[in-house]
Amino acid sequence: MRWYRDNGRHDLPWRSTRDPYAVLVSEVMLQQTQVDRVLPYYEAWMKRWPDLRALAPAPVAEVIRAWRGLGYNRRAVNVHRLAVTVVEFHRGTLPVDAKALRGLPGVGEYTAAAVRCFAGEERVVVADTNIARLAARAVLGVSNRRDLRPMDVRGALEGLLPMRGAREHNLALMDLGATVCTARAPKCDVCPLVTMCRWRSAGYVESMRMTALAPKFETTARFARGRIVDALREAPAKAQELREMLPERHHANVEKYLEALAADGMVVEQGGVWRLPE
Repeated sequence: MRWYRDNGRHDLPWRSTRDPYAVLVSEVMLQQTQVDRVLPYYEAWMKRWPDLRALAPAPVAEVIRAWRGLGYNRRAVNVHRLAVTVVEFHRGTLPVDAKALRGLPGVGEYTAAAVRCFAGEERVVVADTNIARLAARAVLGVSNRRDLRPMDVRGALEGLLPMRGAREHNLALMDLGATVCTARAPKCDVCPLVTMCRWRSAGYVESMRMTALAPKFETTARFARGRIVDALREAPAKAQELREMLPERHHANVEKYLEALAADGMVVEQGGVWRLPE
């Protein structure tokens, strides 16, 4: 905690609030997206839709357009669905109890725990990637959290939870994992846990898990779907027009991509023309 007071990322805007909606928006945006990239989107989003009552009546197309550049566009649709659900069934106030949160669109175990802890200051484990990596190394002596069962990582983190101040404790672990105990180049010389780290005392044993080479992003369906959504942000288009703007390797799968996007509520087809849902 002394390290966190001196080195923590205290200036992040979502850390200065206990508003469950603001915390939820930040957590959804931060999923697989770097903090520096999220900051301008978060600030613009909260200015445009400061609460769930403002977001719920917004056209889905506008929500998707506002998400442009963050990737994983399904997250934007899920936040909008959540807003509609909360306005209809919770009088516009995001609940902070576990059961109600998990029943909302797009809210998984981690996001529910983050809202409960960072907005509700509840004493719960918040096991994001950085925190789980830190627990695997410092407490369990393993370099890669994927070499462990999730229940073992959770057990290690539960053993670290203080009786009071769980919010600041989890934020401290998160920042330590993000800035010091990083995945590829941990800065053990400045880590406040260096004397208790079991991974260090074990000689920094590397993971036995083989890391598969990731395919080039341009070859993936996610790339193609993202390009399609980007094109429809600008104007409606026919399937053939969308096919022509994609690399040739994706041409045969355009209809499949469009069907998947439609199933996720991100595009609609009207008279042979595809568009964002209004």
